[in-house]
Amino acid sequence: MQGEPLYEKSSEFQDVLLYQEMITHLAMMSHPEPRRVLVIGGGDGGVLREIVKHPSVKKAVLCDIDGAVSEVSKKYLPKMSIGFKSDKVEEKIGDGLTFVQERKNYYDVIITDSSDPEGPARKLFEKQYFKDCYDALTDGGVITTQGCSSDSISTLTHPYFFSLTPSTAENFWLNTDFIAKVKKDCKEVFPVVEWAWTSIPTYPSGSIGFLVATKDANRDVKKPLRTLPQDEEDKLFRYYNKETHSASFILPTFARRVIGSV
Repeated sequence: MQGEPLYEKSSEFQDVLLYQEMITHLAMMSHPEPRRVLVIGGGDGGVLREIVKHPSVKKAVLCDIDGAVSEVSKKYLPKMSIGFKSDKVEEKIGDGLTFVQERKNYYDVIITDSSDPEGPARKLFEKQYFKDCYDALTDGGVITTQGCSSDSISTLTHPYFFSLTPSTAENFWLNTDFIAKVKKDCKEVFPVVEWAWTSIPTYPSGSIGFLVATKDANRDVKKPLRTLPQDEEDKLFRYYNKETHSASFILPTFARRVIGSV
């Protein structure tokens, strides 16, 4: 409609909500009381919107390398960017790789809502970055990262998948081997590392994945550490709930053999 952002009217916007809820609350609900949260990337503000729903949060810092992203989102996507209006939020423009190194034992949760691991962003999926996140976290801290795609999508042989661009390989249908590699690297840093996924209808193959890790060796991130009554879940979330949290870690057999065995 004239004068209104078509993006917010589209099914893709609904998909973004699903993605943002899951990448956020898989981490937030796996921590007993997240007070300080860092978002690397996520300049559209959608993850921030979800973070500030948690009353325990005192400070949410977002670091994105491109300040234009948040400016455009604030102007044209008010529902997406509403989290920026919270007085708990602090926005930084810069390289997340170096920003995460500035604090030690400070953040309770770090969420990496980055672009796919191509070019400079590839370092956000490497062992050194996981080490930097580990050092920046408090005891029992939690991280989530998006996807885990790569520049090779040779897992499937159907011509459809070879027509996809490299940045679409963010799920077990397209690149289980790369996901397993990233999980293995992360597991050499964090004692607990799991891989979850959710349905995203407009994404290639209809799904996307998340790496979830914690410094607490005794914590099971597959089960939410905190839960809400159903009526409160219904008010706050459109997709996430305690059941979808646990269900997101269930992998089909072929993917479990590769990803789950790491």
